Amino acid sequence: MSVYRVTEVIGTSATSWEDAAKEALAATAGSLRDLRVAEVVKLDIALTADGQVEAYRAKLNISFKYDKA
Repeated sequence: MSVYRVTEVIGTSATSWEDAAKEALAATAGSLRDLRVAEVVKLDIALTADGQVEAYRAKLNISFKYDKA
């Protein structure tokens, strides 16, 4: 049997939602092992005061396997 944890991460990019999701995955993969599934649960855009795109944001639920102690 296996146990997995799901954690929520948000990536940002000045160019696209796809790059924002990739950024979130890259950062997560650098600190967690045994990543299993990444699910994009929300996409949004941060705007500047004058209504221009400041950043694309992608919220992901990422699951990873717990190590047996």
